[in-house]
Amino acid sequence: MGIVNLARVDERLIHGQVMVTLSQKNGVNSIFVVDDVVAKDKFMRELYKNAGSRTGQKTIVITEEKAKFYWDEYEFKDYNCILIAKTVKTIYDLVVHGVPMKELNIGGIAQKDPEKDIFATKSVYLNKEDAERLKDLHENYGVEDIYFQATPSAPRTELKDILAKFDL
Repeated sequence: MGIVNLARVDERLIHGQVMVTLSQKNGVNSIFVVDDVVAKDKFMRELYKNAGSRTGQKTIVITEEKAKFYWDEYEFKDYNCILIAKTVKTIYDLVVHGVPMKELNIGGIAQKDPEKDIFATKSVYLNKEDAERLKDLHENYGVEDIYFQATPSAPRTELKDILAKFDL
């Protein structure tokens, strides 16, 4: 059975030194990029596979539905992966579906709606719906460690500090 060693939300998906550093995490042997748009675009899919291969890890680019299927049928085989998605909702849907993960890093989310998105950290804007999803993952789905950190050397902000901004 495979393991999600680290889940990460970052709109940039695989990029630079961040992924090189994270991919060296103990036990990691693969990177799963879960994004419907990228997975369905041959050029983009190959671009991300090549970027991921620079980390020395096997890189798999799949849709959310394929990730759910791959978990249901194979439990991610023997892949101990970093699972990356662009949105909190994608991670939430995977966990609710049954993909277990203990650690979730929120790395980078741009502002989309100035009326709803608040400045959570230097690299993350968050809306209340996503904050509630993160709270639910932590309280009801076993995601023990949820934190905000753009790069491994950046300061880490804990989930409870972000939830307080939403009075959650």
